[in-house]
Amino acid sequence: MESQEHLNLDLQKYWESLKRNWIPAVATFGLVSVLATLVACLQQPEYEAQGKLLLKVSRTPSLTGVGQQLGELDPPLAAKSSPLNTEIEIIRSIPLVQQTISTLNLKDQNGTFLDPQTIIKQQLDVKNIGATDMLVISYKSHDSTQAAVVVNKLMNLYITRNLLANRTEAVTANKFIAKQLPIAEASVRQVEVALRQFKEKNQVVALDEEAKSAVKIIEELENKIKQTEADLADATTRSVNLQQKVGMTSKDALAINSLNQSLGVQKVLEELQQVESQIVVQQNRFSDNNPTIISLKHERDSLNSLLHDRVQQALGTHTQISKRSLQIGESQQKLIENFAATEGTRLAIHSRLASLSKAQSSFKKRLTTLPKLEQEQRELQRRLAAAQSTYQTLLQKFQEVRLAENQNTGNATIIENALVPTKASIRKPASIVILGILSGIFLSTIAVLILEITDKSIKSLQEVKKVFGYAVVGDIPQFGKKVNSHRQDEQQNIPPVFVREMPDSPISEAFNILQANLKFFHLLHPADSISIQATHAKRKIKPSLSIGTFFSSLKNSNKAFKTIVVTSSISKEGKSTISANLAATMAEIGRKVLLVDANMHHPIQHQIWRLSNTSGLSNILSGQAGFEVIEKSDVANLDILTAGVIPPKPIALLDSPRMALLIDYFAARYDFVIIDAPAFSHAADALTLSHMSDGVLFVARPGLLNYVSADAAKELLERSTQKPLGLVINNWSKEEKFNHSLVSFRKRNLKNNNISSKKISFKYNGYTHNST
Repeated sequence: MESQEHLNLDLQKYWESLKRNWIPAVATFGLVSVLATLVACLQQPEYEAQGKLLLKVSRTPSLTGVGQQLGELDPPLAAKSSPLNTEIEIIRSIPLVQQTISTLNLKDQNGTFLDPQTIIKQQLDVKNIGATDMLVISYKSHDSTQAAVVVNKLMNLYITRNLLANRTEAVTANKFIAKQLPIAEASVRQVEVALRQFKEKNQVVALDEEAKSAVKIIEELENKIKQTEADLADATTRSVNLQQKVGMTSKDALAINSLNQSLGVQKVLEELQQVESQIVVQQNRFSDNNPTIISLKHERDSLNSLLHDRVQQALGTHTQISKRSLQIGESQQKLIENFAATEGTRLAIHSRLASLSKAQSSFKKRLTTLPKLEQEQRELQRRLAAAQSTYQTLLQKFQEVRLAENQNTGNATIIENALVPTKASIRKPASIVILGILSGIFLSTIAVLILEITDKSIKSLQEVKKVFGYAVVGDIPQFGKKVNSHRQDEQQNIPPVFVREMPDSPISEAFNILQANLKFFHLLHPADSISIQATHAKRKIKPSLSIGTFFSSLKNSNKAFKTIVVTSSISKEGKSTISANLAATMAEIGRKVLLVDANMHHPIQHQIWRLSNTSGLSNILSGQAGFEVIEKSDVANLDILTAGVIPPKPIALLDSPRMALLIDYFAARYDFVIIDAPAFSHAADALTLSHMSDGVLFVARPGLLNYVSADAAKELLERSTQKPLGLVINNWSKEEKFNHSLVSFRKRNLKNNNISSKKISFKYNGYTHNST
């Protein structure tokens, strides 16, 4: 939305510039257009011949089934490229054009062969017919026959080149495939060997089946392990119970059970028991020194030694077994046998559990390696499939290309030969004329822009506001010939008083708005209006008093917002017209107004009001006249004080204490005093008067005012520390008025200053002021 408004503003600004400089713009456009038309008329007649080519896929390869891709157009390498555009560039290539020139022996008037680049850029044109596969080849020449011959020859050479290119592609493809076939075959064999070695190394037959079988076996082993663990727990419980009853370790129980079952140990043990029984019997009969006892003891020792040897031989270890352990009862022996059998069963179950766990771990380990083996196998299989596919494709293409070498396939056909043109082409003259028109528009635009850049005048309301930065309190529409045509007198160059002559005109309404805005400005400063000394309000000064008495008796006092100095940056901006119409407008609403012409360089108020200028402000200030020189105008409540006799140095009179006292006197006698002052660029009069007044009303006229004068006037006003009441835009030709924004401004300030829209009434200077 903002870009659209900005565009509208730029177009409107350019249109305003064009209206101001339309004469040089039209002159530039007309000159360039006429020159272009003359150049087009002086051109030699030029003939253009056209021929048509059809680019299509040949059906011969599709019918034979051999070399089908040789008859197709090349596919585009980029997304935005087109095969037709590629063929167009081939036709426009320098080698093909050079061959056409050589074949037809095309030479210029000097006998030199034509330049291929010149022909391509200026005479040859190749374009595609939209939504078709057809190309139009056109050639321009001053010789009509030559134009047709060049087009036909160029099309024939292109078709011949296309056939040779397709055949060359077949030969090149044949050589390439013949070179790649052995490499592809070796690659197939290499991958086959690698796959076989992989299966042999990893004992792979069918990995999928092996994986399923391994999972099933691991599940069966898991069930067996659980059952074996239960049997082991049962055997362990029974072994512990028997061990508690026997009172020995499982190792000892197994050893004793083994000795009890050994016949050699039992026989020696039986003999030893008999000898010990005999010793006990004989000791009751004989003493220990008796040979019989000694002999029995020797026999006992021999049997003990033999028993020990038999035990060690039966057990196979050096385990110490007491004879008491060997001499057990039958019930104890059965317990030991049960304990030994139970322990043997437990050990067997534990061994079986370890075997099952080992088998399970082995299968799990194999199962974890299967995915990697499968990945390696698939990779080898893919490589083998790719190598086999490449080899089969190359072998098939090798056979096709060998047959395609003998086929004449092309993708271009001549649809329409070029005919000798009978009429000259008007394209070049028309292009020159159009180019001339566009150049005229461009150059006229440049001319307007240059004139605008070199023109230092302020042209629009926005520029005036930007330069001064003051609030706009009035915008007076343009008036000139149309307004002056209503005046029947001889003085049509004298600015009119619109309130008097055209009270219902838009310009008169603009001055009404101006006075309303100034009145509103007055209301925005009630302190300056109401806080007036009572002595100043009650002062009675009679017109019959002498000037000397007046100047000697009047004292300085605080002033209300009543005296306004109207000035401008330069002359001819309409400040006198603004002063006269503003004074008349204020008088029309019942205010007592005095209009003072303080422009003693070029006074004009006496001409506007058709008064005599024999006596006026200068005469009062010099003491040569009294207040009787103030004259009544034909507008009620409005008095006029003309400039009077022009003095040699007006500033000497204006910058005097008498002028200040005179302004105070007028402020006491009138509701408003409007002072028409000279422009800032003309003299320092306006700056001097601004210090004696309540405010300065600045007039600016777009189109006449320039930046240098405006900046100088603003700088002078800022140095004087006198703040202007506002800015009046005079002779503004813009159609849209600024009044709406001014009314909005007043409403906004009323709200901000807490001033209600009700009727306001207050007194000052002996007068009652009513305002809404």
